[in-house]
Amino acid sequence: MNLGIKLRYQYLNYFTLALLLLVTACGGGEKKTEPIETPSATVTPEEEEIRSYVLVDGSSTIFPISDTMAQNFMQDNPDIQVIVGISSSGSGLKKFCIGDTDISNASRPIKKSEIDLCRANGIEFVEIPIAFDAISIIANQYNDWSDCLTIEELKKVWQPDDADKITNWKQIRDNFPEEPLRLYAPDTDSGTYDYFTDAVVGAAGKSRKDFKASEDDNIIIQGIQSDWGSLGFLSLAYYENNKDILKLIAIDNGSGQCIEPSQEAIANGTYTPLSRPLFLYVNKNSLETMPFVKAFVDYQIDVTNKEVISEVGYVPISGIIQVKVKKRLEELTTGSVFEGESAVGAKLTDKYLSEKERKQMGGS
Repeated sequence: MNLGIKLRYQYLNYFTLALLLLVTACGGGEKKTEPIETPSATVTPEEEEIRSYVLVDGSSTIFPISDTMAQNFMQDNPDIQVIVGISSSGSGLKKFCIGDTDISNASRPIKKSEIDLCRANGIEFVEIPIAFDAISIIANQYNDWSDCLTIEELKKVWQPDDADKITNWKQIRDNFPEEPLRLYAPDTDSGTYDYFTDAVVGAAGKSRKDFKASEDDNIIIQGIQSDWGSLGFLSLAYYENNKDILKLIAIDNGSGQCIEPSQEAIANGTYTPLSRPLFLYVNKNSLETMPFVKAFVDYQIDVTNKEVISEVGYVPISGIIQVKVKKRLEELTTGSVFEGESAVGAKLTDKYLSEKERKQMGGS
C-alpha cells in the first residue's frame, strides 16, 4: 500500500479511537484562539487516574517515526494507547499550545508566535530533537533533462516576485526544454514548506502562490507522478517509499558537487542547506502528572530505539546530543534552544553543547 494512503488509514483509526476516548477528557481554561475539535490533553485530577492514552499530533514528516514508535510501545504496554494524528507542524503546534495534545511533532523549530500562544494559555513545554531529515527535490519520473539544480535556480523558481515568475523549464536553464513548469509542495502551514522557503528563498513562508499545495503528501506525489513538467519537494522518507514513480533531483551544495539526499549525506553535512532537525514538543504538565506520557517520550529517545529511526528513513541524533536532551527532559528544562529563530544552517552542537565541549569533540 502506498505510504501516504497507509498513513491516512492508520490516522483515521486513531482518530476514531480518540473520539471514543473523548468522554474521559476535557479542555480546561479559557482558550486564546478558536477551539479545535480534537480530544483534549487537559484533565481534572479525578480523570487523571482514568486516562491512559497519549495524544500526539503535528508534522506528517515525523508521522512515520511516531507511528512506528507508538506501535512498538503499545505492544510492550498494552494498557496504554498512543493516538498519533497528522495535520502539519503549524496546525499541530496550535493544538498543542491551547492544551489539546500532549506531544506536538514539528519538522522545524517552534516559532515565536507559537511560543507566545503557548505562554498565553499557560502551556510550558520541553523541546526534544528526535532525528534529522532532508527535503528532497522531486520531478516526474520521465523528466530526462534535469538531474541537478543549484540553490540559486530553486530560488529563481520559488521567489515571490511575480514580475519574474518562472513558468517554463527553459527559463531555469537554457539547455532545458521549453516545457511548462508546474509546482507541487506541502501547504503553507507545513513545517517542510517553512523550512524550504527559509533555506531557499531566504524567508520562511514566503514564495510564489501559484503552486499546487496539499497537506496530504500522497496527493503531492500523485500530482508529480501525473504531470510531465512537474517539480516539487517532500521529506526524503516519502520519496524513498515512492522512488519507483518519482525522479530525485540532486542539489549543488555550493561546492560544485551535485549531492543527492541520503542518510549518509545528511549525517556528514554534505546535503546542505536542505537537511534539518526534527522535533517533539512535550507538554510539561503531561510529563509531570501522567507517567505514561513520560514513558512514551523516554521510549522514543532511548538509545536502543535508534534503529527504528534509521529503518523509517531518518538519521538519529548523535549520542552526545542525546545525552544532553535526556538531561533536559529529566530536569524538565522548558523552552526552545532556538528561541523562535530559524534552524537553517544551525548545528545542534552549537545549541546544546558548551564551547569547551565542542572543542573537546573537535568543533563538529
